[in-house]
Amino acid sequence: MNFLAHIYLSGDHELVKIGNFMADGIRGKQFENYHSEIQKGIILHRFIDTYTDSHPVFRKSTKRLHENYHHYAGVIVDVFYDHFLAKNWNQYSEEKLEEFVARFYQSLRDNYDLLSERIQGITPYMIEHNWLVSYQTVEGIHRILTQMDSRTKNESKMRFASNELKEYYEDFELEFSTFFEDLKIQSQQKLISL
Repeated sequence: MNFLAHIYLSGDHELVKIGNFMADGIRGKQFENYHSEIQKGIILHRFIDTYTDSHPVFRKSTKRLHENYHHYAGVIVDVFYDHFLAKNWNQYSEEKLEEFVARFYQSLRDNYDLLSERIQGITPYMIEHNWLVSYQTVEGIHRILTQMDSRTKNESKMRFASNELKEYYEDFELEFSTFFEDLKIQSQQKLISL
């Protein structure tokens, strides 16, 4: 899953959300250097990634992209699934997406000193361009994939993946809905156990 899903699946725990959000850049036992609630977020993030990568529905989505995008297929599906979460947000939360995102951005500002160096670097850009709300549209997803592609020196070809999103839109959306129900339950159980 991508940023929005990781934040959402952290429940209403500010520092858990931050840990879950910044976990990708934290390797091995480096997470032990952070506040205990941030550690929980990092552990939850790792659980979500492992569960997602092995889930048959997620694998079905990635298989559709594998021929054109190879090992980037999973990254692309993570972004697609964030699109469907953002687009259908009112099915998952009583709080408006814009309000949820604004609260999270404020949390990043308020806890800036607790953020990893990598996240400190991308946070201003993320807020300025409102990445999390932009996930609601296919155009927003295309922009995100293009930015990600440029970080791979355009080798991933992710900038073209919005074509498959449009072509197989209903399939991806159904797969997301099925998968996300499972993931929510598993993530809630994991969070309770931490």
